[in-house]
Amino acid sequence: MSDARPGPARHETQDERADRNFAELLQELRVTQTGVQILFSLLLTLAFTPRFTTLDSFQRGAYVASLMLAVLATALLLTPAAVHRRLFHEGFKPQIVAVSSRLAQVGMGVVSLALTGSVLLVMDVVHGRAWGIAAGAFVLLLCAGLWWLLPRLVKRGVSRS
Repeated sequence: MSDARPGPARHETQDERADRNFAELLQELRVTQTGVQILFSLLLTLAFTPRFTTLDSFQRGAYVASLMLAVLATALLLTPAAVHRRLFHEGFKPQIVAVSSRLAQVGMGVVSLALTGSVLLVMDVVHGRAWGIAAGAFVLLLCAGLWWLLPRLVKRGVSRS
């Protein structure tokens, strides 16, 4: 197994690589931030609907957990822009990229939990507790499969060729 990355070698300086990596990360974050912000705004409005008062304690717990996870995900996914804004003229681009990449990874994990809780809540209200738990588990497994397992399988397949 080779340690070389597939494809042609890039001829770029460390600063050029950091700039490119940060630009790619920002593109990824634009997609995820929009989805998380929509989820967050929908969760915010839910508490002001007439049906909210009929939720039982489990459903309210799922709601509060999902809402707070959406807040945390939003904060994690917005932080790379804030870090960049504070440090971009100080020569820390490689460090900004490393920290921002980690924040994005953790943020995506939190997004998967927020999605899981939201689906659990909706399915619990619409079809009952068993359906809610099953649907929540499905969403969690789906996110883990697509966001964690799939990239590892792609990497394994590339490293074998």
